[in-house]
Amino acid sequence: CLSFLTNIAYCSNINEYVDNRILQKRKGRKMMEQMEYIYPENKVEMYELLQQQLKAILDGESDVIANLSNVSAILNGALKEINWVGFYLMKNGSLILGPFQGKLACVHIEIGRGVCGTAVKEERTQLVDDVHVFPGHIACDSASNSEIVVPLKKDGKILGVLDIDSPKLARFDKEDQIHLEKIAEILVQACDWSKCGGYDF
Repeated sequence: CLSFLTNIAYCSNINEYVDNRILQKRKGRKMMEQMEYIYPENKVEMYELLQQQLKAILDGESDVIANLSNVSAILNGALKEINWVGFYLMKNGSLILGPFQGKLACVHIEIGRGVCGTAVKEERTQLVDDVHVFPGHIACDSASNSEIVVPLKKDGKILGVLDIDSPKLARFDKEDQIHLEKIAEILVQACDWSKCGGYDF
């Protein structure tokens, strides 16, 4: 009898657990759907809200990969007319693919090659209206027509880059650059780069 009652209690707990997991997943999907509509049309207001969200999400979390993953997901949901957003990190003297949102991407990029490699070599943001006329452009996705690459820098050292592509020509402007550089700074300060082994940090 005791065994029977124990089994009932066990099954009850399992069912409650499953119900809670289903509810959590539904809430998560609803939140992601809502995120597509909460960002203002005004670019300045959109970036201000985005920075507030990022600060809240990064607060208390210093893991590099976890933070890069969440930031790429949030940017992908917030920025319109983009087809790829993610990070490349410095490793063994070159860039290697990090967390991203989008289609398959190039894994290794040499310093000075393409838009990302040039951003590292020149240690400054690359704002490219038409990637097809950029010298040495690496065509990972033929649908990409414009690109912005923002270096991640700490204490004068390049840690990696934030890379965003768009199928629209001249999608990014100086205003995007200013705000994305602020986002990069927020991210850099939130992470403990010393605990991410194997990279050139």
